[in-house]
Amino acid sequence: MRLSFLTALYNCLPHTQAMLASLRATLPRDLDWELILVDDGSTDGTRDWLATLPVEGGRIRFLLQPDNRGFAAANNRAAATATGDVFALLNNDLVLAPGWLESMVRALEARPDAALVGNVQTIAATGAIHHTGLFINARGKPEHDRRRPAATDGIRPAVAVTAACALVRREVFVRLGGFDEAFRNGHEDVDFCLRARAAGLRSCVALDSTVAHHVSVSPGRGNAKIVNAARSMNRWRDALPALAGEAWCDPHLRPVWERRLPWPARLRTLVYRPDRADAARFPAWLEAGVRHRIARQLARWCRELGGTLPA
Repeated sequence: MRLSFLTALYNCLPHTQAMLASLRATLPRDLDWELILVDDGSTDGTRDWLATLPVEGGRIRFLLQPDNRGFAAANNRAAATATGDVFALLNNDLVLAPGWLESMVRALEARPDAALVGNVQTIAATGAIHHTGLFINARGKPEHDRRRPAATDGIRPAVAVTAACALVRREVFVRLGGFDEAFRNGHEDVDFCLRARAAGLRSCVALDSTVAHHVSVSPGRGNAKIVNAARSMNRWRDALPALAGEAWCDPHLRPVWERRLPWPARLRTLVYRPDRADAARFPAWLEAGVRHRIARQLARWCRELGGTLPA
């Protein structure tokens, strides 16, 4: 297996240098690999630094974008030139720990239907867990699970995972058309995972793999936050209630899911005690509530965006 590491860069040179150092320190000795760095118009010396990198027999390459085109476009361009059987998507603000890659590769090999394989991510500044997968909350929005669930095989299914650190087979990435470049630095990964689900694939988290993440340090990271969220919810509005139901039916996620419920629906859950026969069924009144919240949120965003929702 040949593995292609794909990393989008936009300023934050010290983080990039630290990530690359941690990558070199944690690579398995017998791994067949390449690293493709795509710079999105950095102005902090990143391009000058790239020109000094040793190519290591062609293992390391860099591509220069004329301007900042975003995470999706940068990774799609890297993927188009990559030669690996598997792509490893890496943010430039990660700190990689020994063993992070091997656990993710084992999870990918164990799941033939895997879309994105993610891992546990902690906040670099505090060590607190930031991500063990994404679920759909009671408002119909994707949300990071910040608790470490149990899994007998160390692999946890998830509706979606963040692409800040993820593995994906080349064949899957190409078949799904890569990331949708309509998203600008947000929701590209969620959209990819939902398109994968529609194609019969599933995302998962390798719970034995942990990396630290500085989280959203690139300048302008949240400039398109509302547009990205509105596009994602509008596109997947019909699928989101059922996905929210999966979170409610999961004993690990149900408490955090129900905390996102508005009153008085939250009161009703306090007295709702499903018996064994229907404990795994999403109540119709809760599903209707999620649909109502989605409709209200989309109407609010539509007003904020001048009367039109992005498709």
